[in-house]
Amino acid sequence: MMDALAQGWLPIFLAVAGTLAVAVLGGMLTVIGPWYRSLRFPGWKPPDWVFGPIWTVILTLAAIAIVLAWFGASTPLQKSLVIGLFALNGSLNVAWNYLFFTLRRPDLALAEVGLLWLSILALILVLLPISSGASLLLVPYLVWVGIAALLNYRIVQLNGPFTRASG
Repeated sequence: MMDALAQGWLPIFLAVAGTLAVAVLGGMLTVIGPWYRSLRFPGWKPPDWVFGPIWTVILTLAAIAIVLAWFGASTPLQKSLVIGLFALNGSLNVAWNYLFFTLRRPDLALAEVGLLWLSILALILVLLPISSGASLLLVPYLVWVGIAALLNYRIVQLNGPFTRASG
């Protein structure tokens, strides 16, 4: 009985830990300092304070989606696919922050955000037959990263070229 209970809670714990790791690492790499403040932005850019709450909601929905997909997966292969796709997505999420804020290369981040968006789309499509609820929970993530990609594109247009990291 205790083993079954532990197995039920373990995927939930791991989903929360994984999404927290993505949030913490991404947050640590996101430095709103003089370089960022010197960039030109389009007039439609949301205020900086909005990004934290939006990412909190998106990552919470992603954690719930992971759990739903895990429990909806009927084979070890499906479970491995769920874990692999979420791990890839989390890595791409953190990599964008590294490229944009640490390397100060919005142009490289723009190329990478396409991969991030595609990884979310792949998750939505792969999870659909496993758990339609999990798939649906990821739609706001796809939309938000689409908006972020457009913003990233405009930042590159307004500020480029970016040829090397600047101190």
